[in-house]
Amino acid sequence: MAEVTAEQVQRGRGPDPAAVARRKLLTREVKTVRERLTSSTGLERAFDNELLRSFAQYRVSGSVGTMVLALGIAAAACLWLPVYLAAVWSGSVLASSLVIVALSRRYLHKRPEDIRPMQWRRLFTLGEGLHGLCWASILFLFAHVDAPGAKVFVTTALLIVSALTVMLSASIPIAVYAGLSPIILGIMLFFWDKRDIDSVTMALMAASAQLFFIFLANRLYASSVATIGFRAEKDALIAELETANANSDEARRKAEEANLAKSRFLATMSHELRTPLNAILGFSEVMKNEIFGAHANAAYKEYSADIHGSGQHLLNLINEILDLSRIEAGKYELNEEAISLTAVVDDCRHMLAMRAKAKGQTIRELAEPELPRVWADERAIRQVVLNVLSNAIKFTPQGGEITIKVGWTAAGGQYVTVTDTGPGIPENEIPIVMQSFGRGSLAIKTAEQGSGLGLPIVKGLVELHGGGFHLKSKPRAGTEVTITLPAERVMDALPALPEPRVRAA
Repeated sequence: MAEVTAEQVQRGRGPDPAAVARRKLLTREVKTVRERLTSSTGLERAFDNELLRSFAQYRVSGSVGTMVLALGIAAAACLWLPVYLAAVWSGSVLASSLVIVALSRRYLHKRPEDIRPMQWRRLFTLGEGLHGLCWASILFLFAHVDAPGAKVFVTTALLIVSALTVMLSASIPIAVYAGLSPIILGIMLFFWDKRDIDSVTMALMAASAQLFFIFLANRLYASSVATIGFRAEKDALIAELETANANSDEARRKAEEANLAKSRFLATMSHELRTPLNAILGFSEVMKNEIFGAHANAAYKEYSADIHGSGQHLLNLINEILDLSRIEAGKYELNEEAISLTAVVDDCRHMLAMRAKAKGQTIRELAEPELPRVWADERAIRQVVLNVLSNAIKFTPQGGEITIKVGWTAAGGQYVTVTDTGPGIPENEIPIVMQSFGRGSLAIKTAEQGSGLGLPIVKGLVELHGGGFHLKSKPRAGTEVTITLPAERVMDALPALPEPRVRAA
């Protein structure tokens, strides 16, 4: 992880993500260049090992086919050569094949840290050169054979061997060249002094085929390097993903521990704060109402009222923080029962009617008739409606209008919509007011009291019921808050059970 500079600490922010990404990229490039400088092929050291491993694996897996091909060519050569010459030749080819297989097996059994790529590349190249020389020696045996078909047979056999060499050894180009060089040189010497049309044609065809094989070897090598590169990038991405996943798990664990510590702190502090607050509220209310007699100075009564109001505000803030903490921690328990959404809304409207009347506001309630009850926590739904309605009253200017609608949703659930004629909220501030302790620019300018927890609590309580919360607002166009409850919470009235019929005697 990148270190945080002193300037960033002073500014109160973490490291720049772009700088961290550039630093990681630079570190990777430096590592790649260092490995290429220590490599004999100009690639990364890991690529050298992968290419050598591919060569060894191909040679081991193709050894049986190579030996079968050698025996088949030796058997066919007996049509033109004595059996003992064909046997000696096939024995040399098989011996050279076994040498390459032994080298390949020895390489595959070594640990990666014990491998010296340059040494093993030289060994494989020498083995391929010996193998190609043994194959090309068949041309020496056919040099004085003038029987029909002999030239075609030996040329075709060596071209097949050349193709096999390219396919099995393409991951080490110098080994391919070492294996093909004796064959190419042997074919040139074989047709050097022959001037008949058949020999010239076969020589040209053999030369063209060898050029194609060299081109094919280079293409296969490039493809192998690209494949290994893609695999290395994939492995690097997987490693980075695993690291990020481990960091994420660690961060989540720390966040859970911090959340648990926060919950314990709030549970402890709620008791420690509420006990003195109750005393403050009680004694300040006694002094405010002058129960034991009038104050000697009228200012004391005003101070007592301020103390009582501030204590009440602090108690409400503590309750809101505790509610939000329980919701976020998943510890808020719903005491569900059958309630009437219309009745809850009507009670909340009556509770806040005096506050709206003091500002000359009009509250209109529109409810669809005969709405069935819903299965919900009455205290939570009441708190939701009170929070939304009190916000509407708070931010709607003098003489404004607030409309409350209760009805059916299109999915068969029920909804409550509170619409006001206030100044509205800019679109870019909606995410801010939905955050804990978030306050819009209007609340800050007008110095309206509030903790910024009302809407997050509303959203959390509605989501606990499986419902939805939607806030729509524009500057100078008012605000509309819609709360929905799902259809599965609506309790439809069931028909009465029919009484059993009594049979006449």
